[in-house]
Amino acid sequence: MPALLPAALEPFLDLLRCPTCRAHLHPGHGALRCPAGHTFDIARHGYVSLLTGARATSGDDAAMARARDRFLLTGSYAPIRRAVAHLAAEAVPDRGTVVDVGCGTGYYLAGVLDQVPGARGLGLDTSARALRSSARAHRRAAAASWDVFRPFPLADRVADVVLDVFAPRNPAEFHRVLRPTGRLVVVRPAGRHLAELRGRVPAMVAIDPAKEQRLHRALDPFFEAAPTQRVEYTVSLDRQEVLDMVGMTPSARHLSRADLDGDSRLPGQVTVSVLATAYRPR
Repeated sequence: MPALLPAALEPFLDLLRCPTCRAHLHPGHGALRCPAGHTFDIARHGYVSLLTGARATSGDDAAMARARDRFLLTGSYAPIRRAVAHLAAEAVPDRGTVVDVGCGTGYYLAGVLDQVPGARGLGLDTSARALRSSARAHRRAAAASWDVFRPFPLADRVADVVLDVFAPRNPAEFHRVLRPTGRLVVVRPAGRHLAELRGRVPAMVAIDPAKEQRLHRALDPFFEAAPTQRVEYTVSLDRQEVLDMVGMTPSARHLSRADLDGDSRLPGQVTVSVLATAYRPR
């Protein structure tokens, strides 16, 4: 039976655009369609599949998404979620729009919507498995499959806030879809993030010390520099929680079971250290 239009997706029809021809999209028979006949299925899990052609392969696979769901439920990243919600809430009007690019399971988007009772949120991600969770993350959140490196299937200047939390970036598209008064909230790992894990698990992906400089060079043509908030603390984790913390990151693609065998390799306490910035469009 075709999926009905999810209630949370309906308010976004005004800003969604056909990724093929940029026309408005309309609901019909379990899909969104444009006047030219391009059709995009609504999955039974509640998100709309807007990706066409070759699919990106960098999204979370099923194991990574499950690990992310389990780990975030522990509350270990709740301080990051609160920081994101605080930065976003300052820029979102009561009935504003938040777009979370690389939304994963929708954890941070839901945190923002909790802080701004009248706002709506749209999560974009390449991972079908993560989008299943994102589509259910909040009653005012919708979800769509999309690749951050392609032009977004959104009209110009429709978002009050764009979130980019531990996700790839497309500065030109962030700028295009943001209102002039909007904010881009970027969260990325700092040098000490998960340092204990990198010290004991050699296959963990390292943090490039030049990452901040590259970020600022990429954003500078489109966004004004803004004060940066550091969120840093330690968390105590049991073995399964550490495995999930590793398993939800890009490092999971480079690790073997041997890398994680033996309790002596896995620390019981891990440093969380991230940088969070709310950039203004130029």
